[in-house]
Amino acid sequence: MFTLKNYQDETLRVLEEYLSAARIVGAKDAFEKVAKDNPGVLFRDYQPLSDAVYEVPYVCLRLPTGGGKTLLATYAIQKAAQSYMDTDCPLVLWVVPTSMIKEQTLNALRTPGHPYNDALVENFDNRFRVLDISEFTQIRPQDLKSKTNIVLATFASYRVKNDNEEMRKVYAHHEDLESHFSNVPNLGNGLDRDDDGKVKASFINLLNMHRPLVIVDEAHNHNSELSVERIQKINPSCIVEFTATPAGDSNILHNVSASELKAEEMIKLPIELTEHETWQEAIHSSVQTRQKLHELAEQDKDYIRPIVLLQAEKKNQDVTVEVVEKYLVEEEGIDRSRIAIATGNQRELDGVNLFDRDSNIEFVITIEALKEGWDCSFAYILCSVANTKSAKNVEQLLGRVLRMPYANQRVQHELNRAYAHVSSPSWKHAASQIHDRLVEMGFDEKEAQESIRQQRPDSQRELMFGYESTMELPICSFAGESQADFSSLPPEEKSKIEVTPLSGGQVNYTIKGVLSLDAENRIAKTLKGKEKRAFKQTMELRRYQEARKDCPAVKGTPFAIPQLCFDLDGFVDVASEDIYMESGWRLSDYPAELPGFQIKEENDRYLIDLQGGRVIEKHLGREHAELDLSDMKTPWSEDQIVGWLDSHLNQRDLRQADLCLFIRKTIQQLKDERGISYAIQQRFIFLLQKAFSERITECQKDAQKKGFQAALFASDDSVCTHEEFNYEFTPESYPAREKYTGSYQFNKHYFPTVGELKSEGEEFECAKAIDQNPNIEFWVRNLERRDSCAFSLPVSTGRFYPDFIAKLKDGRTMVIEYKGEHLVSMESEKEKAEVGKLWERKSNGKGLFLFATKKDESGRDVVGQMEQRVNK
Repeated sequence: MFTLKNYQDETLRVLEEYLSAARIVGAKDAFEKVAKDNPGVLFRDYQPLSDAVYEVPYVCLRLPTGGGKTLLATYAIQKAAQSYMDTDCPLVLWVVPTSMIKEQTLNALRTPGHPYNDALVENFDNRFRVLDISEFTQIRPQDLKSKTNIVLATFASYRVKNDNEEMRKVYAHHEDLESHFSNVPNLGNGLDRDDDGKVKASFINLLNMHRPLVIVDEAHNHNSELSVERIQKINPSCIVEFTATPAGDSNILHNVSASELKAEEMIKLPIELTEHETWQEAIHSSVQTRQKLHELAEQDKDYIRPIVLLQAEKKNQDVTVEVVEKYLVEEEGIDRSRIAIATGNQRELDGVNLFDRDSNIEFVITIEALKEGWDCSFAYILCSVANTKSAKNVEQLLGRVLRMPYANQRVQHELNRAYAHVSSPSWKHAASQIHDRLVEMGFDEKEAQESIRQQRPDSQRELMFGYESTMELPICSFAGESQADFSSLPPEEKSKIEVTPLSGGQVNYTIKGVLSLDAENRIAKTLKGKEKRAFKQTMELRRYQEARKDCPAVKGTPFAIPQLCFDLDGFVDVASEDIYMESGWRLSDYPAELPGFQIKEENDRYLIDLQGGRVIEKHLGREHAELDLSDMKTPWSEDQIVGWLDSHLNQRDLRQADLCLFIRKTIQQLKDERGISYAIQQRFIFLLQKAFSERITECQKDAQKKGFQAALFASDDSVCTHEEFNYEFTPESYPAREKYTGSYQFNKHYFPTVGELKSEGEEFECAKAIDQNPNIEFWVRNLERRDSCAFSLPVSTGRFYPDFIAKLKDGRTMVIEYKGEHLVSMESEKEKAEVGKLWERKSNGKGLFLFATKKDESGRDVVGQMEQRVNK
C-alpha cells in the first residue's frame, strides 16, 4: 500500500477541515476561516462560480507538477463524501482535459495494485465502480445506493455548445436511464425537458438530481467560458480542482510548494543547466552525463536506468529526428536498440515498459512533446537542440525529468538532480526560459530561481557534480538597441562586459559573472521587450546564485538543536504525545453525552445544533431527498447505529470495546433524555458522527493534557536532552510554502531564502532584530507543521513550532517564540513558555529560550530582550 507523503496528508486534512466547516457555516465563511491563515495561500475573497450555485463549495488545491494530484483526487472523494455530502456512496464526475489522460486515469483507477485503485479499496471497501462516460447507461438506481460510482469524462463531454456523438449522448434521452426517473414525483426546475415538457431520462439530468462531487483534474486546462452554464446543468454538491497553475479567480484553499515536494523526495532538484555552442556538443555532453549517472545508479539499492530525452527539430529544419539518431549511432557509438523515437509517425514507446529490467532504452528522441500522461522517473537528462517556440512542449519535457525514482531520495546525491543540456543557437536565454517553464509548472518565482544551477560547458569535460562554491557562471549575451554608457563604471565592472557593434546601430553585450545593479540598469535601458525581460531575469538569477554561495546551508555548515526527550529506565526517545499517552486512556471515564448536539423539529424542517453552528434541513432532507421516497430504508436498530459509528470514527488509540460502550450509552441518552429517536439519529447519521468526533477529540485533549503535565512536570528526572536525538536542519530540506519577498535583505539566514515571513508586521521586525544581532552567527525562520523539516517542542495539544531558531557565535542555540501582547495571557501560550523554559533547563547550557514580545514587563524591546537572555 502506498503511504501518503506529509504534504499530501496535510492537503487532505485542510480539504476535510474546509468541507466540514462548509457543511455548517457555508462555503464562503468556511473558506475565509480555513484559507485565511494557511501558509503559502495568498488569501482573497471567496468567489462563487455564480449566484445560482453560491453555496456550492468550490475550491482549488494547488500542487506543482510531480506532486501526485491524481492520487490526492482519489483520496479526496472519501473526504468530500463524509465531510460534506453525508453519504458512503457518492456519485463522482471526474473531469480531465483530454481523452488520452482520461484513458490512462481510467485504467489506473481500475487496475488492482495501482495506488489509485488501492486508495479506492481502502476508503470504500471494494464498494465502488469506475466508468467511462460512454458507459453511463450501465448505472442502475440500486448502484447509486450501494456503491461509489466514479464517471470519467473530458471537459468537452458535457459542453452544450459542442456537437459530437459523445456530447449528444450526455444530453439525450435514454431508455436505460428511465428507471432513475420513474418514481420521482417532484422533479426540479433545472432539468432538461423534451418538446412536450417531459423530463428527459438523460445522463445530465441524472447528475443534476444526484448532485455529484465534481473533481477537476489539471484544472488550468479548463475552458472557463462555459463553466457557469455547465456547472448549473450538473448541479454539483461540491467542486474540487487540482492544478499546478490556478486561474486568477480560483479559490485556492491550499498550496504545496516545490520545495515541499523536494523535501518529501518526490522530485529531482536542482536542474543542472549547461548551454553549449553547438547541438553536437549538447548531445555529446548528454551522453557523458548519462554514462556517469549510469555508473552511480549501479551502486543504488534499486534498479535505475538513466534516460536522456532529446528534443529534435521538425522535418523542415536542420537538426531533425533523423539527424539526431544518426549522430547518436555514428558519432557516439550508441546501438540503435538503445534508442526509441516517439513522434506522431514513429511510436517506438507504445507498449514498452521502461521500468522493466529487460528494456534497454536509454535515449528517447521526440519533436514536440511525449504523449500526455507519459511518465518515467528514469528520465534524468533533457537535451534540447530545437528552437523552443512552444513553451508547453518545453514545460512538458522538463516535467518528465523531474520525477524521482521510487519517490525516495537516492544515496548518490547526483541521482537526486535533473540535468539539461541545450544548444545556445536554439535556446538564446536558456536560464530565463527554463525559469519561466518552472513557473508554469507550479513553482513560484523564488523556487524557480533556486531550482536552476547554471554550469559552464568546460566543467562537463571533467566532472559536472562539483561543489557549488567552485562553479563559474557561464557567459551570456543580449542584443541592445544602442550602446549603454559605461564610462563612469569601475574598471572591474567594465571588465565583465564586452560590447560588439551590430548592424543598424545595435550592439551585442557579452556578460561574464554578476553585474552591479548600476551596470545592469544601464544595459536594461537599451533593451526592449522579451530581450529586456530575459536580461533582468538572468541577472536576478545570477545574483541569487552568487549570494547563495555564502549561505551556511549551501556550505554544509551543521545546525543541530537539542530536542526534549524522555528517559524511561534507560530508554530514551523524543518527547511526544505517544509516550505520555502510552499508558492509555478510557473514553468511558467521561460522561456519555454530546453537550453541543441537538436536533429540533420546527414546521417543515429540522434544526441540528453542533458545537460549530447550526445546520438546517427540510423534512425531506436536502434538495433532492425525495429521490429516496421509493426506497425508504428500514429503521436501524441500536446495534446497527453503534456498528456504523464505530466503523466511521477511526479512533486508533481507543479500544473498540471502550468506544462502542461510549457510543451505545450516548445514543441511548440522546433517545431517552433528549427525545432524538433512532430513526432521526439514522437520518442524520453523518452529522451525528461529526458530533461524536468532536466530543472524542475534546475528551482526548483533556486526557492528553493530564498525561502531558504528569510526564513533563511531575517527574522532572525523566526529562532530558540527548545528542543522539538532536534535530538537524539539512541543506535540502526547507519546504516553505511561501517565500519572503520584501525589500529588506536578510544576511544571516541559514537557508538561501526566508520562508513564510511577511514583509511587514511584528514578526518581521523581530526577524530583522535577529538578523542584525552581533551575537548571532545565523538563524532560521522555523516552519509550521513540517515535522521532518522543522524544530518543535511538545505541548498538551501536540507540537508547537517556535518562530525562530538562532545559532549564537558562542555555540549556544537560542529558540525564539514571538507573540503579540494580546496573546501572551492565553493558557496555550503560557504552556509554550513553560515548555520552553523546561527545554532550556534540560539543555545542559546549550540552549536559551526567549518568549519575545514587542515590549516585555521591564519595557525592553526585542533587541533588549535578546541581549538580556544572551548575557544573563
